[in-house]
Amino acid sequence: MTALEEHVNAPGRDDLVKQVRKKINELGIEYIYYQFISVTGRVVGKGIPADHWERTAGKGFQLVYGATANLFTDRHGEYIGYGAESSEMVGIPDPDTFVQLPWDKRIARVFCTCFRNRDEDENPGGHLSSDCRGNLRNIAAQFKADHNMEMRCGTEPEMMWLTKDEAGKPTGGFSKPFCYHIDQFESLRDVSMRVHEYARAMGLDMIQGDHEDAPGQLELNFAFDDVLRNADRLSTYRQICAQVGREFGLIACFMPKPFMGVSASGCHHNVSLWTGGEDKVNTMGHDSLPGLEGSFSYRDGGENHFMPDPSIDEKMPGPIGLQSIGGVLEHMPALTAIGSSTVNSYRRLWDTGFWAPVYADWGFQNRTCGLRVSAPGRFEYRSVDSAVNQYLMGAALFKAFDAGIKGKMDPGQPEKRNIYDAMKAGKDVTKLPLTLGEALVCLSEDEVIKSAMPGDMYKVYEHYKRDEWETFLSTVTEWDVETYLDCLP
Repeated sequence: MTALEEHVNAPGRDDLVKQVRKKINELGIEYIYYQFISVTGRVVGKGIPADHWERTAGKGFQLVYGATANLFTDRHGEYIGYGAESSEMVGIPDPDTFVQLPWDKRIARVFCTCFRNRDEDENPGGHLSSDCRGNLRNIAAQFKADHNMEMRCGTEPEMMWLTKDEAGKPTGGFSKPFCYHIDQFESLRDVSMRVHEYARAMGLDMIQGDHEDAPGQLELNFAFDDVLRNADRLSTYRQICAQVGREFGLIACFMPKPFMGVSASGCHHNVSLWTGGEDKVNTMGHDSLPGLEGSFSYRDGGENHFMPDPSIDEKMPGPIGLQSIGGVLEHMPALTAIGSSTVNSYRRLWDTGFWAPVYADWGFQNRTCGLRVSAPGRFEYRSVDSAVNQYLMGAALFKAFDAGIKGKMDPGQPEKRNIYDAMKAGKDVTKLPLTLGEALVCLSEDEVIKSAMPGDMYKVYEHYKRDEWETFLSTVTEWDVETYLDCLP
């Protein structure tokens, strides 16, 4: 069978398809969003009436390959990644991700996996390599086959709630830039509680939140889980915020750095490697779940390989953890092209004094390093911001871990000093790329991280981001005019 046929005929899937039909009838669902993720992290796809669920679950729907690149054109007018002559992909829904939209209960959503067209001359029905979500699943499966370990991830999605004028342009942050102030958190209470309500209804186990350093900046966290489910939940969280912004007349801003002089929005990834464990359903207080159990399941238990080995050191991560850190440090320059994926991302690195990581080092609770051990059993990858495509980031971290474990890489001793003081004292530390162009060069030269983008994925991503960088370089800005208009005579 082709990869598409194997996916459709996977054991237990027929029963899940039937369970979705029961939920459709029970909840009164009339319409379903079939969605996947583009290379830049956008949610794309099609809407189809719920009457056609069984047919779409078996045969899928078709969209042009270029949808994986947002169907955008480059500055020369050429479609990014795929031309107009390219075939159409097939999107197959993953029934376990089916859940009702709480803001319009007539509608549900389901995530999809993308495949090459059945009629392609080459690899018909194969995995569409520019499908970043399907790609993460495949890389996770290969990592488990090689190491008998799975990644669990928790992300910290900072973002800003901005006011806007009649034309829809931003006019500033809703609140004052006072970090952790309950009064400023309270000023956004109606907004954050609406997000909380919708998030729980869609399976996100919300665990904490706070007001951050920038105007209108909130961080609302949900429980960590399997890396793919966490990625889906981050996409869901962003969709929820966009909807709540519409309801309150605000902009839900995931741009990393809309303001200078205050902190940017990061999206730190807290990661660990596990063997074993089981999925447990968290009902979020629902008497009857508004979706399938997969949307409400969390991985629990098992062996955490990042925990310290007391026989070696009671504080230091175990050997697997140290080797994984070593792999990340070795490949952090290339990882930066994924974690800091926009031109704007590098404003975060250049605006000094706000703890944005610019050096490939690690330590315990050391926020001046690109990676810190934030608690026993996990580390926080800090060189990543709010615009990240978390599916690409997860795949790339898998490859860095794999290289570190197979190469038994030694990350060296954790840095206890402020990294800037350590460098003044003579420490030699790799500096991360400080522009998108430089980061793309580092990515192009790193075969390990490029392997996280197999087939068409790297071609599409590089085309998209290279064009973004070149468009920026060729654009005359207000700063140009203010600086150079009267430079002579």
